[in-house]
Amino acid sequence: MYRNPLQAYQSVDQATLPGREAEALILTKAAQKLRACQNAWDLPDRDARLDESLRYNQLLWSILQGELSRDDNPLPKEIRLNLLRLSAFIDRRIIQLMAQADSEKLNILIAINHNIAAGLRERPAVNDN
Repeated sequence: MYRNPLQAYQSVDQATLPGREAEALILTKAAQKLRACQNAWDLPDRDARLDESLRYNQLLWSILQGELSRDDNPLPKEIRLNLLRLSAFIDRRIIQLMAQADSEKLNILIAINHNIAAGLRERPAVNDN
């Protein structure tokens, strides 16, 4: 058992990620799945890897779309609309890749996931005024 209540809290804090960090982690995982598929493009199981990574990415962005569409979403409306437009692009790209596999077309999905994850990991500036 913990002697210090702070140690107990810190262990729980490390075991449970805040929402933004969890979203960043999942976006990073999606990018890593896409990159792993791209790196193993010439292997015989490419189609299975591609299908798995695209479906994972599609599910992730579908969940984000649902969250962004909610009226009680705390993000400013303009940011939500921009992210919804971006998610529509991602949907189209995924469908294109499912219809015709192209290693190079994965790059934009990987970059978007990494960039959004990086933005989620940034700490908002504290205004001292």
